[in-house]
Amino acid sequence: MTSSKPRLVVVGSGWAGFYISDHIDLSAYEVTILSPRRTSAYTPLLASAAVGLFNFYLAEESIRSKHRSALRFIKANVLDVDFVSKTCQCAPAFDEDPELAKEEFAIEYDYLVLAPGCQPNTFGTPGVQEHSLFVKNVSDAMKIRKNLFDLLEKASLPNVSEERARALLHIAVVGGGPTGIELTAELDDLCKNELAGLYPSVVEYMSLSIYDVAPHILGAYDEKLHEYATQQLLKRSIDVAPNTKIENVDSDALYIKDRGRVPYGMLIWATGNRHVPLLEKLDVKLPEKGLKRIQTDDRLRVLASGKQGNQLHEGVFALGDAADIERASLPTTAEVACQKSKYLVDNLNKIKAGRPAFEQPFQYTQKRLVSYIGQRDGVIAGKGHNDEGWTGRSAWLAWRSGSLMWNRSWRSRLAILITWILNILFGKEISKI
Repeated sequence: MTSSKPRLVVVGSGWAGFYISDHIDLSAYEVTILSPRRTSAYTPLLASAAVGLFNFYLAEESIRSKHRSALRFIKANVLDVDFVSKTCQCAPAFDEDPELAKEEFAIEYDYLVLAPGCQPNTFGTPGVQEHSLFVKNVSDAMKIRKNLFDLLEKASLPNVSEERARALLHIAVVGGGPTGIELTAELDDLCKNELAGLYPSVVEYMSLSIYDVAPHILGAYDEKLHEYATQQLLKRSIDVAPNTKIENVDSDALYIKDRGRVPYGMLIWATGNRHVPLLEKLDVKLPEKGLKRIQTDDRLRVLASGKQGNQLHEGVFALGDAADIERASLPTTAEVACQKSKYLVDNLNKIKAGRPAFEQPFQYTQKRLVSYIGQRDGVIAGKGHNDEGWTGRSAWLAWRSGSLMWNRSWRSRLAILITWILNILFGKEISKI
């Protein structure tokens, strides 16, 4: 039986896509989510999950839910969108079954939300895609944890020399933003606490390095705070190397301009974003410079490409990392995605309720930036004027509580909180890591 409700199709299941699916009025819209991933990751929790602060399942949530049974989810990649016929051309997303991907199909829409996200930016560096680990989803965090303990076991073998052990246990993190810094901090905490007792013969050989092409780490923070973070990391014997260009990568070494070959055991690539291939196919306006993101007006409506002038695609919206407001650029963060999603959902719900919608433009409310730098220390950015931000234990507590609230489920929040308390009192259960 055909539904009389308008068809709302959402491309992507990240912060933006999940928020829309979770808050849209399902009695008013027939909602379909198109995504290659059936779960949505809580990205601020991935570093903690990778080092065993809590179970992986607490760092993601399924798109399918008994509380949202009216929601339709299709595990597929969107290949193209025909804005005239209002159809999305799709292919099944099952890596283990490439033949199935050839069985393409079309999904029609009345309203379309484009939120396909971004992919890690390798900057064309040879070898990165083949030899690096990334930090975009729970499967990435699982790989990091597995690799870490495999390296520790390899270094513990009786026929492994000290030189080889040091190379195996060198963890190189490329990217000095919050993701790279927080992951490095969590790894350092694990090394100095739990691992010191479990691997006493080799843990002394473990080393952590942070490489960034920028002149300093945590570039979004003011000088006082990023300098504080740098000094604290250096005190913990973490190598912080700004102004560093990685020229190429092979299976066990980085090649750095002016430094040559640097052996590593695990390379984690936590740099910026790159657009997904879908954007190249779409008839949408893209910026001339920088990260390619779908350009929208201040109501999040998608602008057509220059071929058709500065026109809007009817009923099409874009948000998340893959979209930006023309001449009012915002960063690719979860906070921006969630605020835009709330704005869009509120207005779409108004349409079906017969109330005026999209009367006011989207307005972003800046929240404080908070980052963890290890050993229960953190940095919080100020808001200007006499507010310079702060550091220390209170900043760590603010980061910890903020991370907890990113989880959308009260049950999961409680489980994480209990696990944190148990970890503080008794340490992590390494046998379960």
